[in-house]
Parts: sequence; structure tokens; C-alpha cells
Amino acid sequence: MAQHPITPPWDLVQHWSDEALTSPGAFEVKMKFATYAAQWGADQELEACLAEVSFLNSRSLAERVRDKRRPETLSIWDQALQALGRFSANAHTTADEMTADFEIIRCALLQLND
Repeated sequence: MAQHPITPPWDLVQHWSDEALTSPGAFEVKMKFATYAAQWGADQELEACLAEVSFLNSRSLAERVRDKRRPETLSIWDQALQALGRFSANAHTTADEMTADFEIIRCALLQLND
């Protein structure tokens, strides 16, 4: 049977299985599998689309699209700086947003050496 282009290869599924089985419950295992599979399939689709754009001699457009669709996670320091900016601008609209920003800043401060 031929493999569908967005079906993960068996060795990758086995890796996910090994990792997911460290989760505490059956529901969490199923959610990890679903998340991994969805992310992998979305990545395959994105790369196929970007290959088409690159084929049209627009490599820079493909790179910009990839950067927007798969942004890198900000470091705790960058997240804390953004949170401070929101405090400075009084940009919080809910108490939950403010609490989340306090937590980000707290985590960044805990990483400081004495």
C-alpha cells in the first residue's frame, strides 16, 4: 500500500508512541498523538506549498511565509521584555492577562544568577 503524502512514516509514529506513553493517562496519550500528527501534516503541507512558490523563483517569499507560519518560540527574556512593554503601555485588558505577564516576568527573574 502506498503511503499518503501527509501520513507520517512509521518510524516517526513509533517515536511519538514512545514519547506519548510517558504521559499520565490514556486521554493525554491520544491528545499527544493527535497533536504530533496534526503538526507533522501541517508542516508537510506548508513545505509543499513553499516548494511551489520557490519553483516560481520567489524563494524570499517562501522564506517570509515560513517565518510567519512557523515562528520561533521567544526566549523567556524576550517574553519578559514584551510583558514589561505591556505594563508600560497599560495594555492589559483582563486580570488574567496581567497575571500571565507577572508569571512570565517571575520565571525570567528566577533564571538570573545571584
